[in-house]
Amino acid sequence: MQAMLLSVLGMALLGALHAQDSIPIQADFQQDKLTGRWYSIGLASNSNWFKEKRHLMKMCTTIISTTADGNLEVTSTYPKGDQCVTRNSLYTKMEQPGRFSYTSPRWGSKHDIRVVETNYEEYALVATHISKSTSPSTMVLLYSRTKELSPERLERFTQFSREQGLTDDEILILPQTDKCMADAA
Repeated sequence: MQAMLLSVLGMALLGALHAQDSIPIQADFQQDKLTGRWYSIGLASNSNWFKEKRHLMKMCTTIISTTADGNLEVTSTYPKGDQCVTRNSLYTKMEQPGRFSYTSPRWGSKHDIRVVETNYEEYALVATHISKSTSPSTMVLLYSRTKELSPERLERFTQFSREQGLTDDEILILPQTDKCMADAA
């Protein structure tokens, strides 16, 4: 019985690792072109916090800059109630260009972040596999240089999110807002 349980757990782990490895990364990734101001247009996730907070989420701004050692400083400003909250994250570059790691100081979760596709001037599609002691989760973000994107880009985000195993109720096009947008200039 114990051997069977270990076998099942081993197969599940291999499946999760294979799924994680199947996430593509932008060919010829050019990190310097990813820097600057972005708007979070879409968010998809199968995490519990997303399910609990989904109805409160709005579009936010994200500023990406390169640190002296080549990592990414990611600063997101979003509305939370009557306030604007800013969160800073340091994405550590990995050997493969377009792939980064991040460990949440608050939750201790480890994030494997991949820039899936971007044309740098219009949109960026980013996928994150989050490893946490409770349960792993997937998150997909759609960034835009403007507050609106074409229906084709929105559909690509939805399609890619579904390919990652996310359901329609786990995919959200974030409602537009002007709140907190000027603060992230």
